[in-house]
Amino acid sequence: MSSTLLELPGRRVLRAGPVSAVVPVRTVVVTVLALLATVAVGVLAVGRGDFPMTPQTVWEVATGGGTRIERHILLNLRLPRVLCGLLAGAALAVAGALTQTFARNPLASPDVLGVTFGASAGAVTAIVLGGVTGAVGVPLAALAGALLSAAVIYLLAWRQGIDGYRLVLIGLGAGQLLAGYTSWVLLRAEQVDLTRANIWLSGSLAGRDWTHVRPLAAALLVLLPAALAVTVALRVLQFGEDTARGLGLRLQTAQLGVVVVAAALAAAAVASAGPIEFVAFVVPQIALRLCGGSRPPLVASAVFGALLVVGCDLLARIVIAPAELPVGLVTAMVGTPYLLWLLLRRSRRTSA
Repeated sequence: MSSTLLELPGRRVLRAGPVSAVVPVRTVVVTVLALLATVAVGVLAVGRGDFPMTPQTVWEVATGGGTRIERHILLNLRLPRVLCGLLAGAALAVAGALTQTFARNPLASPDVLGVTFGASAGAVTAIVLGGVTGAVGVPLAALAGALLSAAVIYLLAWRQGIDGYRLVLIGLGAGQLLAGYTSWVLLRAEQVDLTRANIWLSGSLAGRDWTHVRPLAAALLVLLPAALAVTVALRVLQFGEDTARGLGLRLQTAQLGVVVVAAALAAAAVASAGPIEFVAFVVPQIALRLCGGSRPPLVASAVFGALLVVGCDLLARIVIAPAELPVGLVTAMVGTPYLLWLLLRRSRRTSA
């Protein structure tokens, strides 16, 4: 039986026997509301298409009912696309929250650190130079490119430890170098390969099936608990390196763990869904502003990331129906104004 021990502003301390925990009430309420909105948008997304389904029909099929055609369309064609968007959005948002907390910079994200550019370089190389096709080869190449670029950037930023500002600068440089390499490979491509590469680079959920969902779900089963585990180190790192050492934290091991988990989350998401821009950048700051606190909340960021990607994908299918836009284009439309607002806000603070 739980009982209240102490109340703090915006938080409640609960105790069950010898175990006690601080519950951030505002964060819990915001996360639950976002989760309900995500479920509602997900149901609308799986119901929309050439063969529309009402939420009631979606519920019937999900609980084992419905006709054979309805089960095939929902379970084999639409549900994998929505699940891929949910999982990719959650992974990108958590990767962004870890990166921004580690670097103590709201501009830091896997996009900025070059991980996404590494995935793009790997995928385009496989398509154009390797002639790789299919739902497995290109995601594997993207995953390899993302992890390799993250490892190189980490090693280049290493100077008896990792400084967040230096990591961002080296990531920016490496990202532009990888973007230039990707453009050079695209210039050598035949028309068919060029079209396939551009479709992948646009970040689209079209055509996603269970072969994309299963590896991403397996990766998140491992990486999301790991992300929650490294938050303990992030809390200490927020006070600075000297304080963290004084509190007994193994600084280099903790920094490496945070970067590895963030890079792996971003790599898994990009390998399955393509480079969906700005999710890792925008979502953690939205979650931070709605929930309050000193750093982006991981669970709330994951829910908001899933909501943003599935919501933007639904919007991308409505705007120019019956055709559709890549979801990466819609998320870029959402993220670009936010980036400009953030830069203008920082500029005003610097001038003041």
